[in-house]
Amino acid sequence: MNRVWRSLKMGLKSLLLHKLRSGLTVLGIVFGVASVIAMLAIGEGSSRDAQARFEMLGVTNIIYRSVKPSDEAQAAGGRPSRILNYGLKYDDFERVINTVPTIKKALPIREIKKEIRRLNKAVDGRVVGTTADYMDFNHLDMARGRFLSETDNRDYQNYVVLAAGTAATLFPFEDPVGQSIKIGSDYYTVIGVTAARQATAGIGGSFAAQDYDKDVYIPINTCRLRFGERIMNSRAGSMEMEETQLSQITVQVEDTALVEPTVPIIKAAIEPYNMHERKKDVAITVPYDLLLEAQRSARIWSMVLGAIAGISLIVGGIGIMNIMLATVTERTREIGIRRALGAKRKDIVQQFLIETIVLSGVGGILGVVIGVIIPFAITYTSSSEVKAIVTPISIIIAFCVSVFVGVIAGLYPASRAAKMDPIEALRHE
Repeated sequence: MNRVWRSLKMGLKSLLLHKLRSGLTVLGIVFGVASVIAMLAIGEGSSRDAQARFEMLGVTNIIYRSVKPSDEAQAAGGRPSRILNYGLKYDDFERVINTVPTIKKALPIREIKKEIRRLNKAVDGRVVGTTADYMDFNHLDMARGRFLSETDNRDYQNYVVLAAGTAATLFPFEDPVGQSIKIGSDYYTVIGVTAARQATAGIGGSFAAQDYDKDVYIPINTCRLRFGERIMNSRAGSMEMEETQLSQITVQVEDTALVEPTVPIIKAAIEPYNMHERKKDVAITVPYDLLLEAQRSARIWSMVLGAIAGISLIVGGIGIMNIMLATVTERTREIGIRRALGAKRKDIVQQFLIETIVLSGVGGILGVVIGVIIPFAITYTSSSEVKAIVTPISIIIAFCVSVFVGVIAGLYPASRAAKMDPIEALRHE
């Protein structure tokens, strides 16, 4: 240990004799380590954000959604000339819950775009007809009041739960609970307000982004009674009638292991009926499969980012090799004197490797500090919602790789110094 300590002091003294050169060499490792940590942090943050969005859909959920068919599919389905009838039906929902044995819970949803009014204030929002399970399925929290109950649905109550954004627009200065709002030609009593929640991104092209803050929720039986199943749209002076019973059916199973075997059973319970296969008017989304795909993509993305950043470490290693080769040349006479006084080859190798490790170690430590600061700066200064997340494993990998690259880069100069002939080294001027 004493010999190692003496070698370390000699190495530091030698490096400090050329401060600028040593500092510039260290910078290569600093930037390499910092870039590895920062890029992996950005990749990890993006990955976790994507995975969180999929998990919000429920990894044990299977989502079937009504999709407006193309003109070709409509013709194949033999649609009426004036009314476009498509999408999920109530009998599809009944068939699913009665024939699929692995189902834990099933949720019917009907969505309608409507103007929601309170005195002189109005919101163009989305009326969601649903049941009491909607809150758990979509991970909603209540800010005040309560959510819909099974009793509300069974009794066709004119009750409504407002999303946070809708409540803030219609009731900016008062408590909405107990007040009335108007949807269409009917009045509804507000029984609760949900907590604010960010929108979820559109998944797989199957449905658009969900902005929960502009929703209102009413019992699905009330929705069916008040709004019926036909919606009239006016486009470019022409009237188009659409008939849709359910916008979405979400099925929940007990465990993720049951998701894959449940999918074909649900398909068999829905697609062969009501000409869904011919009209192509339903689409399935499996959040668990999307989550697994997001995790695979995240791993690949992290590897790519790490490899790109790793190039900086290699460049830094080349810089260390360059400086150590120059050092060996400058200290040839010193090497000859040490060999003449009895130093062995391993002592020479140890001396130069210690200097290399000092360079790469100092660069690694500084790189870690800068690499941790950069993601925090990005997170707090960027307008994006995605956060850069530094993981301990990225710090460990970046630092260890920096030292490893330094050792590899120093092996050749150290070996070259150890192989010098002592007599020739003493003659060197």
